[in-house]
Amino acid sequence: MTPSDRDDAELDMEYPEDRGNWSGKLDFLLSCIGYCVGLGNVWRFPYRAYTNGGGAFLIPYFIMLAICGIPLFFMELSLGQFSSLGPLAVWKFSPLFKGVGMGMLLIVALVAIYYNMIIAYVLFYLFSSLTSSLPWEHCGNWWNTDLCLDHHVIRASNSALPINISSTVSPSEEYWSRYVLHMQGSSGIGDPGHIRWNLCLCLLLSWTIVYLCILKGVKSSGKVVYFTATFPYVILVMLLVRGVTLDGAWIGIKFYLTPQFDHLLTSKVWIEAALQIFYSLGVGFGGLLTFASYNTFHQNIYRDTFIVTLGNAFTSILAGFAIFSVLGYMSMELGVPVDQVAKAGPGLAFVVYPQAMTMLPLSPFWSFLFFFMLLTLGLDSQFAFMETIVTAITDEFPYYLRPKKAVFSAIICVILFLLGLILTTEGGMYWLVLLDDYSAGFGLLVIVITFCLAVSRIYGIKNFCRDIHMMLGFKPGFYFKACWVFLTPVTLLCLLAYSILKYQPSQYGNYQFPLWSEALGILMGLLSCMMIPIGMLVAILKEEGSLWERIRQASKPAMDWGPSLEENRTGLYVNTLAGSQSPKPLMVHMRKYGGITSYENTAVEVDKEIEEESMM
Repeated sequence: MTPSDRDDAELDMEYPEDRGNWSGKLDFLLSCIGYCVGLGNVWRFPYRAYTNGGGAFLIPYFIMLAICGIPLFFMELSLGQFSSLGPLAVWKFSPLFKGVGMGMLLIVALVAIYYNMIIAYVLFYLFSSLTSSLPWEHCGNWWNTDLCLDHHVIRASNSALPINISSTVSPSEEYWSRYVLHMQGSSGIGDPGHIRWNLCLCLLLSWTIVYLCILKGVKSSGKVVYFTATFPYVILVMLLVRGVTLDGAWIGIKFYLTPQFDHLLTSKVWIEAALQIFYSLGVGFGGLLTFASYNTFHQNIYRDTFIVTLGNAFTSILAGFAIFSVLGYMSMELGVPVDQVAKAGPGLAFVVYPQAMTMLPLSPFWSFLFFFMLLTLGLDSQFAFMETIVTAITDEFPYYLRPKKAVFSAIICVILFLLGLILTTEGGMYWLVLLDDYSAGFGLLVIVITFCLAVSRIYGIKNFCRDIHMMLGFKPGFYFKACWVFLTPVTLLCLLAYSILKYQPSQYGNYQFPLWSEALGILMGLLSCMMIPIGMLVAILKEEGSLWERIRQASKPAMDWGPSLEENRTGLYVNTLAGSQSPKPLMVHMRKYGGITSYENTAVEVDKEIEEESMM
């Protein structure tokens, strides 16, 4: 690295040159915002809000944010920043649980495969919007059937005879299913059909964009997010302003926010709120841990935690206004209730909202803006997934892979692209639904529960808080300790139990998945869970002695666990430095590194605390 000014030089002093680091503090913050604020904020939160009590849904939403979201977010950032290690190597604090990191990596790889396919769909629609009239605006195309009925006919019929639209299909829906996906060429998940070459090229383009943005690690992706993390807000505000000025917008907003407090008495609302928080913040995927590992040792992640988590919640609520104002207008135009046009997931992005765009003046312009917003939202999250995979593996084999990180990143992108080719076939949507339902389902919950318990119970909440004290200059308060030790794991266990008890087989529309595909999906979720006992077995076999002695040794931190740089290894970790045989090892450390860090007083306090505990 060649620093361009004195500030950069001071920043680089805290990092090994071969690993890389953020060029500035804002790179990290924007990367976290871009990672957390994704497609789910636009197509999942608004729908969950209105189906679970409207405005009343915000009460369990913010309670679950406080119990699960913020504590887990801060925990993951703290571990990554303290050790400067990725999701695999960070388990030096308790090698017995390294399988948790392996499970994280497997989940992230599976999610990255289908997430980039969604970005490919967005690219397809983005290019399709570069026309004078949108191709899904009218019926009469070769892909349309006799059931197709566009909104112009419906509006014309409002003054004449009513039309029964329950047995009809919108042009946007047929464009999505029959043209883009060409699902009529497949009879189900076991019959993928032919590759859709236009989708294949879009997928190749999306992987190329991702690779070019992560080519130099966080040095390059940290600059790209200045645009991709901020520009979606510009487009979202434009869509919101346009939406609220439409006739009937208030119908959708009222439907979205009208509080129904009786919903709060049902367990479903609280579970839905917890799931929305859990998945929208991206905890347990290793992305936050990876991003934090490129921070300076004393970066104020406590402040950053609240900025990102509350900003993510604000974005979700704002997106709800933008989406439902347009759906309200659409409801009035079609003469149907809002709940008949509102959908969650890809159906909102690729069917309902594109149809709404055709009702607006300058529809190609608004369609382009909408899909460009989805593109930037999706790319940020995909950057994080790829950086997590590359960082985790290169941290395990630093001497071999770090010098060739660009080549290794290319190999990973090519492998995941090839694995994703099944998604570009005529039956690819069935495979995407299967991956979406099972890759990060109950398996991710098991991973995060184990992660939380390993840190708070095995490593010890006292040791973890001491590490944070050394890093930030203060210890977490009672709120964080209570969540890490009890509230968060208990809530996650309830989520896991609920997801198992309320298990429903996957389906896409009216298509019911066959039993063999359900078994494959469950196996996919179990495989990430199985990484935990496999990792335990490997760790135990590496130790010596009886079984109990091996388990105890594997549970303890490794000898080289701690801050990655010597100048940051104060307190307990100073004993691994040269000259630590001195009666006053901290003094040796301070004479060697004096002036580099302003946290000497914290180090002295930690040393005194350790000495007092050893005398008791």
